[in-house]
Amino acid sequence: MSFSDEPIFIAGVLCIGVFFAQWLTRFSWGKTVGTPIWVILFCALFSNIGIIPSAMGGNPVYDGVFMYLAPLGIFIALLEVDLKSVKKAGLPLLLMFLLGSLATVVGVLVAWFVANPEAKIGDLAPAVAGMYTGTYIGGSINFNAVALHYKVNEAGNLFAATTVVDNLIGTPWIIATLILPKYLQKLFPRKKLASAQGTEKIQSIEHISISSLASILALGLLGMTVSKVLVYWFPSVPEIIFLTTLALILAQFPSVQQLYGKHTIGFFLILIFLAVIGTLCDFGALAQSGDIAGSLLLFVGVLVAVHGLVIFGVGALFKMDWDVIAVASQANVGGNTTAIAAAESLNRPDLLIPGVLVGSLGNALGTYIGFAVAGFL
Repeated sequence: MSFSDEPIFIAGVLCIGVFFAQWLTRFSWGKTVGTPIWVILFCALFSNIGIIPSAMGGNPVYDGVFMYLAPLGIFIALLEVDLKSVKKAGLPLLLMFLLGSLATVVGVLVAWFVANPEAKIGDLAPAVAGMYTGTYIGGSINFNAVALHYKVNEAGNLFAATTVVDNLIGTPWIIATLILPKYLQKLFPRKKLASAQGTEKIQSIEHISISSLASILALGLLGMTVSKVLVYWFPSVPEIIFLTTLALILAQFPSVQQLYGKHTIGFFLILIFLAVIGTLCDFGALAQSGDIAGSLLLFVGVLVAVHGLVIFGVGALFKMDWDVIAVASQANVGGNTTAIAAAESLNRPDLLIPGVLVGSLGNALGTYIGFAVAGFL
């Protein structure tokens, strides 16, 4: 194992990325970009210049972030949720999510004719189109489900290229959805949902006591444990549903509402998750894929561009809250966790639960629609 592969070193570098990302927000120009975007950019840089490896290669730290820290961050972030805000935010976000899903399918069909992936990929091209349909409706679970069915994973170079391109296009879109609402609101002001009132001014500094810290972590870790037990008993129900439900119930108790540090701890863990996402932008792996990479980049680039134009265009036409559009798009492109990251980054706790729920809906729908598109093509 080289020094850069040492788990404790990788963990330290990820924390350094979060520190400098937050430090830059002390300046007006840095605050405009925002901590989540700086984290992604810093860790993409660290990965590509070889300071730390890409998460594509696997490492106990990265595995731990995906398996434990990201769900823990989601659970703790959800402890801030007020059920009244969920009721007001739910339907608009659901409508935007369904529009985004339709926009993804349209994007795949447009990209199929523009990029002509069959010329470079051959018979597996429809399967690849189905993989991208699934992943940009509800996240990577659908991507892998379609890939396994059509055995794309057995075509080593092609599967590696599809994964890298997914991250190289998907990650900039995460960044775009965090930037766009701020500037679009200035250029084309939209009335925010009623549920957003009072949620914009989340404390950036919280005074965390040892008892609060212990209570929050205990709730999160035990909540995850209970969720895993429930999944064992009811395997057909996604774990995120149990996790969300438990957090939502706990969030309504006055004793939990009075705990200080939920935002700080939850958002920090989500930033660590975004740091790992940054390392997935592996330009070296892409360069090794040759002509296939170029075809895939064009295909996915057109797909995401069409998705973005449709969901933001139609949303603008109906004067929808820009933040709602951004979180809905992230629920499509990245799934539950990036939808949560977008809601947290935009200071919209009212969109946390709706974001998780539509992300779960995407997990359910994405695979079926992915297979349908693959079969159609």
